[in-house]
Amino acid sequence: MNQTPAPTGSVSHPELLAVYVNDHLAAAAGGIELVSRMIGVHRGTEREQPLRQLLDELREEKAAITGVAQALGFPVRQYKQVATWIAEKASRAKLNGHLLTRSPSSELVEFEFLASAVRGKRSGFETLRIAATVDSRIDADLLDRLIRQANRQHDWVTEVRRDVAASVFGGDPSAPDRAADGGNGDGGGGDAGGGATDDQG
Repeated sequence: MNQTPAPTGSVSHPELLAVYVNDHLAAAAGGIELVSRMIGVHRGTEREQPLRQLLDELREEKAAITGVAQALGFPVRQYKQVATWIAEKASRAKLNGHLLTRSPSSELVEFEFLASAVRGKRSGFETLRIAATVDSRIDADLLDRLIRQANRQHDWVTEVRRDVAASVFGGDPSAPDRAADGGNGDGGGGDAGGGATDDQG
């Protein structure tokens, strides 16, 4: 049986964790840029408000992880965040085959990228939550909340991504759930939940 180690006040390999945290902060900056742009595309639609709520959460999460870095005495590398912002700008024209205009698949590519980004940041929260078991400077309760929040965000993004795929190419957006469940109809998209920000924790 696994036993949770008592916090020692110091993580192992702090220099590696500092790089890791800064990489996730840079990814957070890219996610904020992407969602900000998506809000403009979806202005006036049913997806605008959930995206705005998601943007607020992403900004709060970035501030929270910045706070973790500061609690651990890590410098925050702004140059990484600027580089990620530039890369996100440059990637717009490369993914959908259209240089200056949006293609029918642009929306799908954006929601697929967003789903991957949410999964990646959730992994980062989980890693920090593990580190919190040995370093009391890391707020474990905060990370528990961020993990739950990321799960709900991913549920919402997954649902929208599947709807968009069906609207572009045709088909049944619920088919992946049936495949994951072996056809029992219980749903296979992850945690049950509502919109992007329905944090009940």
